[in-house]
Amino acid sequence: MLFKDIPGLEHIKSTLIRSVQTSHLAHALLFDGANGGGGLALALAFSTYINCENKSDEDACGVCASCAKMNKLIHPDFHSIFPIATSKKVSGNTSEAFLPLWRTFLLETPYRVLPEWLDYINAENKQGNISVEEARGILKKLSVKSYEGEYKILLIWKPEIMNASSANALLKILEEPPYKTLFLLVSDQSDRLLTTIISRTQRVAVPAFSDEEVRTFLKQQSVSESIANQIAYLCDGNLSEALRLVHETADDRSAWFAEWMRYCYKFDVASLVKLADAFDAMNKEKQKGLFEYALRLFRDMLIWSQGAQELLRVPQEELTFVQNFSKAVNFDALENMVQEVNVAYYHIERNVRAKMVFLDLSLTIAPYFQRR
Repeated sequence: MLFKDIPGLEHIKSTLIRSVQTSHLAHALLFDGANGGGGLALALAFSTYINCENKSDEDACGVCASCAKMNKLIHPDFHSIFPIATSKKVSGNTSEAFLPLWRTFLLETPYRVLPEWLDYINAENKQGNISVEEARGILKKLSVKSYEGEYKILLIWKPEIMNASSANALLKILEEPPYKTLFLLVSDQSDRLLTTIISRTQRVAVPAFSDEEVRTFLKQQSVSESIANQIAYLCDGNLSEALRLVHETADDRSAWFAEWMRYCYKFDVASLVKLADAFDAMNKEKQKGLFEYALRLFRDMLIWSQGAQELLRVPQEELTFVQNFSKAVNFDALENMVQEVNVAYYHIERNVRAKMVFLDLSLTIAPYFQRR
């Protein structure tokens, strides 16, 4: 992973590079960012840059022996700790046993979230954890001198998963770090970390990707401009979610939502029943995704109705729909519709029959429309 492969975040990249060039490296960095953001990618690119044999003022060379090994995540001085769970794919209770899967997982894309990883290892709804044995084993990993690079590097993904015993074991190591050793902690819930751990790290605040950065990234993946615009609107800077939406087939939420609202406006019960059947056939994640899209558009309609158009993030393709729709429902009705969709979302999450939920929602919100 190279810095140039990460969209945006130029200020953070420059700060990290400068810390290496001036030899002002903190022994522990906390990449504190949003879910599905650039924290993990930055940590990997930083690890590559640190031990690169021909680094420039802008990036690692990408071709030296060190970079070649980092590109495959097999550098002997680079270690990883991450949440694991009992899995049918792997027999073992430490990160070491899961390393082959972990490398494949990250090499596909570094913009990852914990549920993706647990699904990747077939954890079967088990929660991931970083055990105290794993935390205590850090010293064993780092007790020897670096093999090839100047620094030994330990990447800890999701350190907030650690329980109190694990966190305290890590804290002891951070208080007395081994020589020429760097700890890179990557978290999207830093508020769950021990304050004593946070105090012993240098925090790197990683903002969520902007809509423009998401669009640029998706276009580089050969995604059409219209789809890229819609996904940037939906994912809120979460590249993991953006990539998931790219791989969903026939996911035109905009057209689906517009059709649903037209049937509600017309109070076309027969069409709403057919739409409920189609909704029932979808998987749960897609059902939740459609409701999330509805909530986003309702939010934008509320903003539009209050004259705060400059706050809208809605793509141009949906802007006309928002403007027209806002004329058909008043502010109070929109508030009620948001509440009803939230209730329906709650029921879908708890496995209530989707057809019943959707049809009940449709018949509940249909009377809110102002018909001429």
